[in-house]
Amino acid sequence: MNVKVEKIEKNKLKLEIEVEAEKFEEALQKAYQKNAKKFSIPGFRKGKAPKKMVERYYGEQVLYEDTFNDIGSEAYEKAIEEKNILVVDRNDVDIIDIGSGKNLKFTVEVTVKPEVEIENYKGIEVKKAEYNVTEQEIDQELERMREKNARIITVDDRKLQKGDIATIDFEGFIDGEAFQGGKGTNYDLEIGKGSFIEGFEDQLIGMIINEEREIKVTFPEEYHSKNIAGKEAAFKVLIHGIKAKELPVLDNEFAKDVSESDTLNELKDDIKSKLMKTKEQKAKKEMEDELIDKLVEKAMIDIPQAMIEKQIDSIVRDFEWRLSMQGLNLENYLKHTNMDYNKFRLQFRESAKKSVEVQLILEEIGKREKIELSDEDVENKISDLAEGYFQEVEEFKKHLKENDIKYIKEEVEVEKIVKLLMDNAKMV
Repeated sequence: MNVKVEKIEKNKLKLEIEVEAEKFEEALQKAYQKNAKKFSIPGFRKGKAPKKMVERYYGEQVLYEDTFNDIGSEAYEKAIEEKNILVVDRNDVDIIDIGSGKNLKFTVEVTVKPEVEIENYKGIEVKKAEYNVTEQEIDQELERMREKNARIITVDDRKLQKGDIATIDFEGFIDGEAFQGGKGTNYDLEIGKGSFIEGFEDQLIGMIINEEREIKVTFPEEYHSKNIAGKEAAFKVLIHGIKAKELPVLDNEFAKDVSESDTLNELKDDIKSKLMKTKEQKAKKEMEDELIDKLVEKAMIDIPQAMIEKQIDSIVRDFEWRLSMQGLNLENYLKHTNMDYNKFRLQFRESAKKSVEVQLILEEIGKREKIELSDEDVENKISDLAEGYFQEVEEFKKHLKENDIKYIKEEVEVEKIVKLLMDNAKMV
């Protein structure tokens, strides 16, 4: 096999591939054996006609497509491996010469991974991010824990208050006409949580059981249902029942009930420690993000559109997967948001471009710094992931597929490269 490589423009190459006639004949025979049963020729049982007879009856070209698909694909793969070409997209294929007794000759245009120009990536200035845990934050977490462990009691001797749960029937009208999605029966609404349109819950305060009241609100201009966005609506509301939350007392017994702490002070210390860990992770992420942004500013890369489109494809697939987890699909989502598919994809273009830039930059730095992964690196990452899913490591491993392992290794490599850069950054 002979391969010639011609640069036709930046990040685009044309490969001219020539395969020996003997190899072509072997592939031609293979195509005949694969397709023999498809041919009917008078005087022969179906599938029993000799190859020469098939070519004479149907034309020699009848087997060329399958032959080329077989040997052409194989030759192409060998060519890019032999020439060490990092292809990101394959474009036009043009057959120059094909036929029995001839060398197969064809060209393929490919888009290749771009070169990354970046210098002085060590010593980048990064603003040091630091956060403290306040007493107010600890108190807020304690209140959240109290809310979570509250008892719900029925109330029938007073008016509705903020923080209560009201069981209501409601129906909304715009210009005197009921609208779709504006009706509910025996709906439990926590007053003050902000689940409904702004102003709705506040107007219910003071109601008693079996009372009816008309509530007027205005839908926001950016409301997801365009037919009612920005419009004033009147809701007829009937209250059936009132429930209140009875919060537990903050004491040592509470600490024992909701945690492994023996005292309230121990629980506060534990909360502080967990909040501090979260804030340290937040600070680390902010500093890494700043470092990455400065790397992108420093680098010179001419990114092929094909790479950006493929990254958008990946983002869209992930979006579709998350919709499916909610029992939805992309088609219905686009209808609901009044957005066409092209506009939907367009919103991801900038983030996709940056994602590709970052990937290419880190790959280049990883090569220059000779970053290597050890088995221990990968095992530690798998252990962390298993812990995050509350599974034993060996059990977690049973569910990992080949692509999962590949993704984990890529993530570990990125983490090692970013750590190297952060270790060499200047904190200001």
